[in-house]
Amino acid sequence: MNILVTGANGQLGNEMRIIAKSSSDNFVFTDVVELDGNHTTILDITNLDDIRSIVKSHNINVIVNCAAYTNVDKAESDVDFCRILNAQAPKNLAEAIKEVNGLLIHVSTDYVFGGDPYNTPCNEDQKGTPTGVYGQTKLEGEQNIQSVGCDYAILRTAWLYSEYGKNFVKTMLNLTSTKPALKVVFDQVGTPTYALDLAKAISAVISEYKGGNWSKSGIYHFSNEGVCSWYDFTKAIAAYAGNNECDIQPCHSDEFPSPVKRPAFSVLDKTKIKNTFNISIPYWTDSLMQCMSNMNVLKK
Repeated sequence: MNILVTGANGQLGNEMRIIAKSSSDNFVFTDVVELDGNHTTILDITNLDDIRSIVKSHNINVIVNCAAYTNVDKAESDVDFCRILNAQAPKNLAEAIKEVNGLLIHVSTDYVFGGDPYNTPCNEDQKGTPTGVYGQTKLEGEQNIQSVGCDYAILRTAWLYSEYGKNFVKTMLNLTSTKPALKVVFDQVGTPTYALDLAKAISAVISEYKGGNWSKSGIYHFSNEGVCSWYDFTKAIAAYAGNNECDIQPCHSDEFPSPVKRPAFSVLDKTKIKNTFNISIPYWTDSLMQCMSNMNVLKK
């Protein structure tokens, strides 16, 4: 199998590079820039002709789209580019892979929800109710893929973190080790997701596709198991790192004004992906400890 990965220099893209090291498949990692130490093929996914060219020249069977515009606040003032990257680019990828009868695996987000006061885990069939440009354009991207009619698997995820790039875990490791006190919101509830666990789930989807007779196109939810607030998440990060001097206190979201309203409850129901692809999902604290161990910041 020949697999094209977009956004290869991001959190999930770097975890896909880890997966590739133990895979018999041939991976082509792409991004808009090349970073030192990572071989990257330059690809602009907003250009359909460029995608078609690389898909055909490398005989691509599967595209894994890890690329996205993810700056939630900035998206409110950068609407056009956000829509190009989150809505139009996935359509381009879907059209290119359909032409070669391949599979598109696209990563989406819990931010497609948020407009309704949910209090039970969100399933794949719930109507999208995004509250900002980021969530709206990601929902449009999902709809565009479905309209093209290619074989696809859309994986919605949430609260992604890893050893790579900028993320909540790294930010809180820094703040809880340098600040005497910290306030963190407790009224936004969801589940952290270790990007390596998501990469393993993507690998499971690819393995299923190899079996032929693909009939599993659809939307799937993936995050780690369990539920917490950003406050609980921060308390765990600090405890596992041994950053016990910082006084971490819960606060309301309105104490941190933002141009966009974030989902108050975006816990994802993972029943469908577990049953369809026969995968087991780790509990969020177990994965957090594994990631922090890999970063050499876990207190022994």
